[in-house]
Amino acid sequence: MGKWQGKASAKLINVKAKQVWPLLGDQFCSLNKWFPTLEICTRVEGDEGEPGCVRYCAGFKTHIVNPEKGHVNWTKQKLLSKDQEKMTFTYSIIDGNVGFESYVSKVSVVPRVDGCVIEWEYEVEPVVGWKLADLDSFIGGGLLVMAKKMEEVLAIPNI
Repeated sequence: MGKWQGKASAKLINVKAKQVWPLLGDQFCSLNKWFPTLEICTRVEGDEGEPGCVRYCAGFKTHIVNPEKGHVNWTKQKLLSKDQEKMTFTYSIIDGNVGFESYVSKVSVVPRVDGCVIEWEYEVEPVVGWKLADLDSFIGGGLLVMAKKMEEVLAIPNI
């Protein structure tokens, strides 16, 4: 069986790509501001928003409930590349306890006439206890919540 591949997208209305991009591309270690149930996202290595930067993400919930008291899901994620002009970056999960092996993702912010679209493409070895549909739901659902939060924040006029 080959790697799983998937793609999720979320449209933001009346919010420009150039407004959204800094929240993702320049603030790689601030994902907890946007991704639902992610309690911690902190830089552990490298310079924020620069390739080679590693973030530690913990406290997110998945469909798998671990009966162990005090269990916390976590991953370490490394920023592999970033293209400011194309508003895209890639990262990989380099360590963690959720079973994602060889996970690589590309996140892009694509301009549209009436706003923008965030696209999140991913590839990973099949994950024990998961179906591809579970991963699609986890990433897609998380992305929709992220987009809504970003729309709300960016719609507030600067005073």
